[in-house]
Amino acid sequence: QVQLVEYGGGLVQAGGSLRLSCEASIRTFLRLSMGWFRQAPGQDREFVASISPNGGRAEFADGVKGRSGISRDYERTVYFEMNGLKPEDTAVYYCAGTSRDESSPLPRLRDEYDYWGKGTRVTVSS
Repeated sequence: QVQLVEYGGGLVQAGGSLRLSCEASIRTFLRLSMGWFRQAPGQDREFVASISPNGGRAEFADGVKGRSGISRDYERTVYFEMNGLKPEDTAVYYCAGTSRDESSPLPRLRDEYDYWGKGTRVTVSS
């Protein structure tokens, strides 16, 4: 059974930065495309970023593009960083994974992901 656990949430001031990490308990970590989603209060869960199994490709949602990054190691951890935080970035951030080849299109839809963490809350104060 695959488990994903997110770390790094908390309270951040507007203009600050965050670094989230997600640890996966799966031997085939390098066969997974990994993604980050977020869900603000009263809103649907939305795509934030994704990265290919070998880390060679990444995609970002328009709302975070240019001020965020996603990376992964070769063991079991994927990271998400974002700077220039705004109050509207306040949300629960979720890590997700799904089996993909390195050359496959990066998944951006919730239904494309098979594994999910329980989320970590990020609150950006103005």
